[in-house]
Amino acid sequence: MSQQIFEEDYVIERCYERLTSPKLMPIILIKNKVREEMANFLRKQKFIEISPVIISPLTDPLAHPIFEGGILYYGNKYYLTRSMIFHKQMALLAFKKIFCFSPNVRLELKEKAGSGRHLIEFTQLDLEIRDASREEIMKLGERLVIHVLTKVKKDCKKELELLGQSLHIPSPPFKRIKFEEAYSKYGERYEDILSRKEKEPFWIVDFPIWKREFYDREYEDKEGFLADMDLIYPEGYGEALSGGEREYEYEKIIERMEKSGVDIKKFSFYLEMVKKGLHPSAGFGIGLERLVKFICGLSDIQCAILFPKIPGECCI
Repeated sequence: MSQQIFEEDYVIERCYERLTSPKLMPIILIKNKVREEMANFLRKQKFIEISPVIISPLTDPLAHPIFEGGILYYGNKYYLTRSMIFHKQMALLAFKKIFCFSPNVRLELKEKAGSGRHLIEFTQLDLEIRDASREEIMKLGERLVIHVLTKVKKDCKKELELLGQSLHIPSPPFKRIKFEEAYSKYGERYEDILSRKEKEPFWIVDFPIWKREFYDREYEDKEGFLADMDLIYPEGYGEALSGGEREYEYEKIIERMEKSGVDIKKFSFYLEMVKKGLHPSAGFGIGLERLVKFICGLSDIQCAILFPKIPGECCI
């Protein structure tokens, strides 16, 4: 019992210190501006904002190990949303362009706690466009990031000054590096090494099938490689967004699932929707807290949110 009381006291004290820190207000005000400008930018591009999905019988399988989070409700299994990838595809049956500020829950292993880039609960701006190509979506991503940085630099001068930050606005088009080139030169740590070397945001493109999930579309003329991309922040801040073109044909999706060893039964709802017919599309998700961390020059992502949920730790 005494150990439990000690842990509760520690958690409460840490939360209190964060909420009373003088640096918290400028960070959250900038975060509020970032979210506002993301929505403003997309609405001007005729995007429709949809409501987030919190629980569902299906969610993103992800390509790395995590704990499975979910609930049983009247005998039905619901998963906590890891990303809205499948719901975005289905939403395009109703609208051509959609976006959502999606609360994502990814129960990461406790080893990720020290990365400074991982939370088990975070907000992701998810967007998807019917009949779009990867090229279109990459240009949109560049314009979105530049718009947000420009507006924050103009409208949050006081907050940036309090944080000792001066924002550099990158110029498009951003540099592109093929995954094969990056991986062969730097190995598993390619992202961290390149992020520390580069001075402006850059793209990693053309990931191999083994590196990604089954829903990313394989090139028709380049077997084993995908029409996808990651945007990486410079100066060691790591991944900004991830996305690409989507598989939408039933036979191809089943083939990819079988190659990846995915449990097809888990995705029966999605597959039945695919049978009825989905549109070709492209899109991406960009983490709100990671963007705020980059803008504010924070050493740890937990500083970019009022109530951070840290992998492996008890948090309020």
